[in-house]
Amino acid sequence: MIKPGNPVVDKSIEFSLLIIRYCDTLNSKNKKVIANQLLRSGTSIGANVSEAQNAESKSDFIHKIKIAAKELEETKYWLTLCKQADSYPFDHELEAGIKELGLIIYKILSSSKRN
Repeated sequence: MIKPGNPVVDKSIEFSLLIIRYCDTLNSKNKKVIANQLLRSGTSIGANVSEAQNAESKSDFIHKIKIAAKELEETKYWLTLCKQADSYPFDHELEAGIKELGLIIYKILSSSKRN
């Protein structure tokens, strides 16, 4: 079990739960293809952040956080499609959540590379 208290871990879990809820909504509206893509990338952010907490080295930590950042960018892409598609419902809470999570992840990356 992942211990709470680490802001990036907490935010990534919170975001993953929002993604799961949103993908359930998409699935109920028969939007399964994008729902599956979004579910994979959106929850992968937190999985990689969690893996980074037990990194074997600083470079391993940076690598795992970079993967989380890549998954974050893919998730932004799928959310943009959902937002712009007329036939898709959209949850603006996800937009705020991905933005906040991105700020944290990119800050971690920049400070980790500096140190």
